[in-house]
Amino acid sequence: MYRRLTSALLGRRVHHPQCTPICLRLGSGGCSRWEEEKKEDGIKWIQLEHRGPYFAPLYEPLPEDVQFYYDGKPLKLSLGTEEIATFYAKMLDHEYTTKEIFQNNFFNDWRKEMTSAERKIIKDLDKCDFSEIHRYFVGKNEARKALPKEEKQKLKEEADKIQEEYGYCILDGHREKIGNFKTEPPGLFRGRGDHPKMGMLKKRIMPEDVIINCSKDSKIPEPPQGHKWKEVRFDNTVTWLASWTENIQHTLKYIMLNPSSKLKGQKDWQKYEVARRLKDVVHKIRAQYRIDWKSKEMKERQRAVALYFIDKLALRAGNEKEEGETADTVGCCSLRVEHIRLHPELDGQKHVVEFDFLGKDSIRYYNKVSVEKLVFKNLKLFMKNKRPADDLFDRLKTSILNKHLQSLMDGLTAKVFRTYNASITLQEQLKALTNSEDSVAAKLLAYNRANRAVAVLCNHQRSTPKTHEKSMQILQAKIDAKKQQVEEAQEELKKAEDEFNDTKDAKAEANVQKKKKKLKKLEEQLSKLNVQATDKEENKQIALGTSKLNYLDPRISVAWCKKFGVPIEKIYNKTQREKFAWAIDMTSEDFEF
Repeated sequence: MYRRLTSALLGRRVHHPQCTPICLRLGSGGCSRWEEEKKEDGIKWIQLEHRGPYFAPLYEPLPEDVQFYYDGKPLKLSLGTEEIATFYAKMLDHEYTTKEIFQNNFFNDWRKEMTSAERKIIKDLDKCDFSEIHRYFVGKNEARKALPKEEKQKLKEEADKIQEEYGYCILDGHREKIGNFKTEPPGLFRGRGDHPKMGMLKKRIMPEDVIINCSKDSKIPEPPQGHKWKEVRFDNTVTWLASWTENIQHTLKYIMLNPSSKLKGQKDWQKYEVARRLKDVVHKIRAQYRIDWKSKEMKERQRAVALYFIDKLALRAGNEKEEGETADTVGCCSLRVEHIRLHPELDGQKHVVEFDFLGKDSIRYYNKVSVEKLVFKNLKLFMKNKRPADDLFDRLKTSILNKHLQSLMDGLTAKVFRTYNASITLQEQLKALTNSEDSVAAKLLAYNRANRAVAVLCNHQRSTPKTHEKSMQILQAKIDAKKQQVEEAQEELKKAEDEFNDTKDAKAEANVQKKKKKLKKLEEQLSKLNVQATDKEENKQIALGTSKLNYLDPRISVAWCKKFGVPIEKIYNKTQREKFAWAIDMTSEDFEF
């Protein structure tokens, strides 16, 4: 059983004489000034104490009357095999289970976990019938939604209790919220885009997989009874509390502090300040890579062209990885000849490069870009006498590019370029698109269009939501109904005006004003609905959240809200406002990135 942190420790508030309201807000109730305590370089904290992760609940077997069928006959599965069958059954109404690669990966992994007797029987996924299991879980979900208010409140109280017990840590005397304190439950890997590993089995995380990180003087969290941790570390140069390696991509997963915490707020602020520093030297960097396009050294030419792509197209640098370790995804430095096509002229533009490759998370990057003449000529040179599978930049590695970027500016990386270009694009687009005379709804449309320009630059795509068409139909029905109301209000106003023209009395005049007011209100409502429809349609395949949370300096958005009278709640939800509390408090309307 896990040890409970003492309420006295968890509830303690630490205040300093110089505390201000921003300290209290950033620190979840105590002084959390991220500029207050100066530590040695690389040291993130002195004291760290927490409960460790909250593990996913163990599997509950299916009721006896819910069965799996193979080749039309009921088949009782072993507990482990049954659990994995439920993962697939729950997804039967999802597009993933229609994909051959998902089906194949699932079936291969499922058979590995079966007993030898089960493997002799279950040899063909097409003969497997999960429909009864699927109906059972659909029924459970519907029953949960239909629970009376009192029962839902009980569930909420149980969740709050877990949050209180596992969701906080003590960091240098401050009670800080933890971000993701629960381990991910077992299931089937989905991935983004057309990921080659979709459908593979995500195994249950056990205490034996977990590395705990805390301070030596703290009470080390106890693993669940009968288990032990993989390792306990006392590393105050990192900010994670626990970590483990997931079995699909073999990447490290972490339990981290909540985005609203002191350390996260400080890290965010520093990230955007580094990007702002690039503004002062970017013109020199651009001038230099243009000179390097003519260099006698092939490696310098390749580096210069790659840097141009990172700057102009916000491409990721691309990290080296073991062959077969993950999907065939590439970044700028790892582009192959087959990933680009050169067009001397295309669609009325000269020197066009056509990109087509899988980027991060197997999201397809497809773009046709008109580049400068020297870039085009260099690309032809880089591709000469090469096969499609050969590296485009064969003299360049990510490590070489990163070292070069560091020499140009301390702290400069390809990601800093993305952050800089994303933030500058947002700021410029907001200036161009915002009309101070517009309604709040129209201003929000302008903001989303500016954000969309950034998302397109950074290739933040998503597939059209399954509910998009239905929600658009519902919205269109509201628009049609509102149009009818506007037409009726226009008729009523005309009748009222005719009556006033005939009588000229005060009562008729008051009625005209009343009808005008009603019509104006309805027209504003109609305009708002039309704006919503436009926004929803334009956003259907663009993921605005990624850039807004990771690449856009929040001070740009806060300043825009303050300058144009748009409530900050319209841009950032509660969680996001906590994450960017530092920006909301420090930013005035005249902030410039």
